[in-house]
Amino acid sequence: MEALFSAVLSDLVGRATSFVIEKCREKATPEEDLQRLRQLVLRIRAIIDEAEGRSVGNRGMIHQVSAMRNQMFRGYYLLDAFKCREKKGEEVSLCSFAPSEFNPAKRFRRLSSNTTQIESRVIGGERNKELKRAILGLESMIADTKEFAIFLTSYPRMYRQPYSAYLFLNCMFGRHKEREETISFLLQGEPQGSGNLGVLPIVGPALIGKSTLVEHVCDDERVRNHFSLILFCSGKDLKEETTTTFRDDCVIKHQNTASDEERSLVIIELLGDVDQGAWKRLLHSSEGFMTCGSKVIITSRSEKVVSLGTTEAVRLKCLSKEAFWYFFKTIVFGSTDPDEHPKLTSIAMDLARDMHGSFMCAHSLAALLRTDLDARLWCRILSHHREFLRKNTLLFGEYPEGQKPRYICRLADTQRDSKDRKYFLLDDSYQKGPVAHGEVPGIALVDLVSGTGGAVPPGRFAIFFWRSLIPPYYSYRHTCALVQHKNTTVQRKKGTRLHRRI
Repeated sequence: MEALFSAVLSDLVGRATSFVIEKCREKATPEEDLQRLRQLVLRIRAIIDEAEGRSVGNRGMIHQVSAMRNQMFRGYYLLDAFKCREKKGEEVSLCSFAPSEFNPAKRFRRLSSNTTQIESRVIGGERNKELKRAILGLESMIADTKEFAIFLTSYPRMYRQPYSAYLFLNCMFGRHKEREETISFLLQGEPQGSGNLGVLPIVGPALIGKSTLVEHVCDDERVRNHFSLILFCSGKDLKEETTTTFRDDCVIKHQNTASDEERSLVIIELLGDVDQGAWKRLLHSSEGFMTCGSKVIITSRSEKVVSLGTTEAVRLKCLSKEAFWYFFKTIVFGSTDPDEHPKLTSIAMDLARDMHGSFMCAHSLAALLRTDLDARLWCRILSHHREFLRKNTLLFGEYPEGQKPRYICRLADTQRDSKDRKYFLLDDSYQKGPVAHGEVPGIALVDLVSGTGGAVPPGRFAIFFWRSLIPPYYSYRHTCALVQHKNTTVQRKKGTRLHRRI
């Protein structure tokens, strides 16, 4: 009887304590909430760093680490957004949380000061609620990591690069879960005598990082030790392929002569859809050189390749706004502490919001911003980028991405009258492939925009858009030409031609 009474009393005391703590949290000021969030973000980051330093093979734990990482990005985003609001004032910082005010299909409208003040109070209350939700989410996640930490110690540590390499993100960012899922599939054994060849589709839009993901997977020591041969085949539709021609078209990425078992990994990079009949013939004829345990990875932009897989496809999407901001802030500031430059941080947040998760755009703008930590220059770049978005969206009816044509102008021309500006048209063709060290084909885009590239050659000329700093070190190039400022012919998707005044 006494034991039952003690248990009931202990439960009541625990509930009362939790109730008091909950009420104290509700009455906490935003400053106290921010301090609490800062502490929680540091704790969750320590757990993530420990998990990423170990070779975790359990899919459940991989997904749990991914959820922790998303909460960490969200926490850092809220900390920076509140910091920008304190420095800039409530009215200016509305853009840090709300969707972009830029809308090319409509004209800007100014709100009255009274309306703005009312909206500021409403949005401020929503932000405080979002801050408390983030704190509760992190606290709950950290409270559930006790068993996770125990399981984590059972996995071996991996080789880690020096911290300086991560300082400038010279490694794949935001794809840890996808990489570990792919490696887990490759290392998983196939049942003896099943006759099934493991096929993993990797699907995503252009320039999202499919080739980068595959390259990092193939560079992993676990994968290299598991397969005796890694082959790569690019740009094929497989319609006319036979076993002989397919082997001749493949490039050997890795060969492990010390391996006791002859397992092969074949990576097929498709530019379009795959012919089902050709795929079945290739699988049937590959039995001669693809022994038991061999695997195939198919990368494509088309969802149709998902049906070819023997397991769930890996889908690559754009990073969340919180993760993308973390990425952009790191490559812009590098070793510089963003806390020392609150105004620049605010401008960088506005830029990151307007990039729609584009890695190439992030690197191009970061190269411009890093030239000088001057607020006036950064404001000019922000104004230039928004003018770039407005012009291209008005002309083409959509956000200017990757391979599609787009108009650009020099940074100095943004301050001039529209009739005096010089516009350049980047067409939709590009070449992708590694370049030799020190080789810069044509004029660099950064030099053209900043005006430091010297005289522009007549006619069409090559533009060096960007070179990736991580494997597979692809370079992206466009052809470019100066266009007249009066009238420009623009090709719409529907096939109609419109003449718009630039």
